[in-house]
Formats: sequence, C-alpha cells, structure tokens
Amino acid sequence: MSFCCGASMVGTKGTLKHYRTQVHNVPLLFCPVCHRVEVHYKVENEYEILAEYAHGDGAFEVDFQDYVTEDEEAIFENVVNRETEDPKNIVQNQIDMALDLLVVAKKLEDEKWERELKTRLAVMSQRRLRLHNKA
Repeated sequence: MSFCCGASMVGTKGTLKHYRTQVHNVPLLFCPVCHRVEVHYKVENEYEILAEYAHGDGAFEVDFQDYVTEDEEAIFENVVNRETEDPKNIVQNQIDMALDLLVVAKKLEDEKWERELKTRLAVMSQRRLRLHNKA
C-alpha cells in the first residue's frame, strides 16, 4: 500500500509521457488529495526499461500491456481503492481511514501528522459534498 498526504493512494491505469513517447496503460497510484501520480512500485522497473527503449527507438506511443504481462489483480492487490470503484465509496473509505489514522496520530502526539490528516479530511469532505450534490 502506498501513502500520500496521510493515507492511501488509489490504484488506476493511465498514460505517462517519457520525453516524446506516450506509454499507455501503465499501472499507477494517485493521491485523491494532492493529485500526485507515481508508477506502481511492482512495475516501476519494467516501465523505466520500456519507456527508455521506446524513446530510443523513436516511438511516439507504446502500450505497456503489449510488453509487460503482469497480472492486473496481482499488481493492485495491495491498494485500498481502485479508480473503477464508485467515487462515493472511494471518498468514504478515504475519510474512514483518515479518521482512524487521526486517532493514532493523536495518541502518538504527532502534531504534523494530525495537521496532514485534518487537511486530507477537509479535502475529502468537500469532495464527498460535491459528489452528494451531483446525485
């Protein structure tokens, strides 16, 4: 499980640009609060090798799935949420986890972590409100 801004990141697939080469269907983790994106650690080396070779060959586009046959379920088995899930469930899970972690941070008297978690809770609460108003 990867963490950012005090709680877990969401698993997805997406396109990354490596110089002029776009690599599609790369397993990614992203933070729903600060929107940080990183290649999933289980395929990070494969991504770097493929991106470098594709760029060296002058390819403008390459599909990660055509060259790396990792099982998608195995890659994302350790994420709490995936982008394909209902957005309301993702937000609620993120809020629940942040609340649980806030209790731990308070017991440890870690004020910095508490502030990070409260910021995350504020962002996720706003997102939950927007999703509720859309429905």
